[in-house]
Amino acid sequence: QLQPVESGGGLVQPGGSLRLSCEDSGFPLDPYAIAWFRQAPGKERERVSCIDSTGGSANYADSVKGRFTISRDNFKNTVYLQMNSLKFEDTAVYYCAAFTGPQCSDSVRSWGRGTQVTVSS
Repeated sequence: QLQPVESGGGLVQPGGSLRLSCEDSGFPLDPYAIAWFRQAPGKERERVSCIDSTGGSANYADSVKGRFTISRDNFKNTVYLQMNSLKFEDTAVYYCAAFTGPQCSDSVRSWGRGTQVTVSS
């Protein structure tokens, strides 16, 4: 059913900014919590941020707090990840995931295919 698709990845310099988007063209995302994950080569997948179905609650990994902001526009059926002050260690494939319910304590039900973010000088 759900098939979230990421966009907005690319190559940026350290200290730069990038905004990722997650959307589903066929099904609504508004009933579900949405999270961003990332995975760098040779490392385990890491949950970066999650936002509940209403957009009223969000959480972040310690590694990105103060630099990344998750938001959603349920009318546009899109979830965003604003990434500021990017560091080399932020380089990874970023994935969008829809949960089984409205809260970030629920489980993941569907994954996007990912978008590459590369931070390099």
